[in-house]
Amino acid sequence: MPVQRTPDQFIEILRETIVSLVRRDGPDLTARQLGVFLTVYLGEGPHTVRGLASGLDVSKPAITRALDRLGEFDFARRKTDPKDRRSVLVQPTAKGSALLREISATMAEAATVFQEGTTAPTARQRASSS
Repeated sequence: MPVQRTPDQFIEILRETIVSLVRRDGPDLTARQLGVFLTVYLGEGPHTVRGLASGLDVSKPAITRALDRLGEFDFARRKTDPKDRRSVLVQPTAKGSALLREISATMAEAATVFQEGTTAPTARQRASSS
C-alpha cells in the first residue's frame, strides 16, 4: 500500500531535492530550466520549441533561452526536424539522463528519510562515503 504523504512532506522532499541540486558540483538550473528539462525527459515526445512553450504556457523566446542554457550544460540538444525543416526537435542527452537519475534518487532518498523520521545525508556526505 502506498505511503500517504501530507502537503508539508511533499514540500520538504522538494526542498531537500533542490538543496541537494544546489550543493552538488555542477550547474544550477533555474525553475524554468528545470521545468523545461523535466518536460523533455518525462513528457511524451517528440518535443518542439512551440510545443514546450504551449505546454508550459510561456513564450517561445523563454523556451529558447532555457534550451540555450540546457544545451550549454549538455542536458538537452536541438535538432532540425527531418520531416519539417522549419521545426526544431528537442532531444535528451546522456548527461541529462544522468542528471534525471540523480534527481530521482535524491527525491527517493528524501522520501525514505521522511518515512523513517531520520535525517538525509547531503550529496557531499554521500560522495565522501563512496
